[in-house]
Amino acid sequence: MRDGRTLRLGVVAAVAVLAAAGCGGGGDGGDSGDGPAKTAPGTSAPGVSLPSLKGEKIAVAAVWTGPEQANFTKVLKEFEKRTGATVTFVPAQDPIVNFLGTKIAGGSPPDVAMLPQVGAIQQAAAQKWLKPLGPEAKAQLTANYSKGWQGLGAVDGTSYGVYFKAANKSLVWYNTAAFEDAGVSEPKTWKDFLATAETISASGVAPVSVGGADGWTLTDWFENIYLSQAGPEKYDRLAKHTITWTDPSVAQALTTLGELFGKQNLIAGGADGALQTEFPMSVTQTFTGGDQGRTAMVFEGDFSAVNIAETGAKIGTDAKVFPFPAVGDGKAPVVTGGDAAVALKDTKGAQALLTFLASPDAARIWAAEGGFLSPNKALDPAAYPNEVQRTIAKALIDSGDAFRFDMSDQMPQSFGGTPGKGEWKALQDFLKNPKDVAGTQARLEADAAKAYKG
Repeated sequence: MRDGRTLRLGVVAAVAVLAAAGCGGGGDGGDSGDGPAKTAPGTSAPGVSLPSLKGEKIAVAAVWTGPEQANFTKVLKEFEKRTGATVTFVPAQDPIVNFLGTKIAGGSPPDVAMLPQVGAIQQAAAQKWLKPLGPEAKAQLTANYSKGWQGLGAVDGTSYGVYFKAANKSLVWYNTAAFEDAGVSEPKTWKDFLATAETISASGVAPVSVGGADGWTLTDWFENIYLSQAGPEKYDRLAKHTITWTDPSVAQALTTLGELFGKQNLIAGGADGALQTEFPMSVTQTFTGGDQGRTAMVFEGDFSAVNIAETGAKIGTDAKVFPFPAVGDGKAPVVTGGDAAVALKDTKGAQALLTFLASPDAARIWAAEGGFLSPNKALDPAAYPNEVQRTIAKALIDSGDAFRFDMSDQMPQSFGGTPGKGEWKALQDFLKNPKDVAGTQARLEADAAKAYKG
């Protein structure tokens, strides 16, 4: 993958139109009959054709909970309406590969699973759990996705995954009242970010909310700093473990991250508080209480909009966003993530669901609810509920293949995607003791070497 310049410019453009953000909505479901559906609101092409699946039962496993599960269920309900199938959502636990392994060993795998890591797709394919995309699903994938997204769902040239949900994980959301009270503006560089945080702290508000109880948020902090500071080439090499975690570039990135983590006054609740704060709370505590909110800023992806909405804050007025700041002489980073649908059973129902999820018809449903970003280039931006999300979505599509995928999601799940282990645990320990750069590097490399060897 190439440099993320195009997406960076698009995100900057999104910031420029934040004040114009408004609310809207998507249409209702599509055609209730079998076979070809009518053109759906918010799409630029006729609805995808789906077979009749009356009497067929389909189980779909995903780690989504709360609003994400509720919104995905709306997508599944539309699929039921169009095909006559009965679809059951199966709540899965992280790491989902372990969950699926247990189900497969017990003889009851789900028909489809949503995998949140590239490494999980590769691991599941290596175990021969996955079924290749059928011709209809592959046709939708080829027509609607850039080659970069197609490649992320393939292993050794065989297409297995459809990236239904994407994320821009290089955004900092902020409470506008807290910024106004402190007399600060959006920082463009890491140095300015730290200075802004110090000024906000002096105003009596904790500057930065960190969801350290969820180790994946800490990997996102590291990855954004590393991509900006070390550059895309080294980012790709570290993701593949062709350079080690003891490399000087890693030490430099950890040292930079320590400039924030080492200042207890800059983090809500200090390190101990952050390690007890899960991601949803890290967002909601930033926007609950208006100008009396507990924190001023929270770093995370566009999906944070779902949690912001729960507080009653309005995106574009009460809550605004700026790109993750550039570090040193580097460019502002752009890190993306995503969830891919894969089939574990080669059934007509599983393939039809993958076909639907690869179409703009499915993406439109969740897009209208907010907190969702689709890599599907056939989705009409009008499907998104406000101008902020439309612009961020357009930036992703306009970037083509010019993005960097979440590094931890490209790694073996035992290292990059397991609670209490590997990178998640090492960075949680680093949050507690950010002076231990060398020790953190040694632990990361030992765990990575073991995972990649396995």
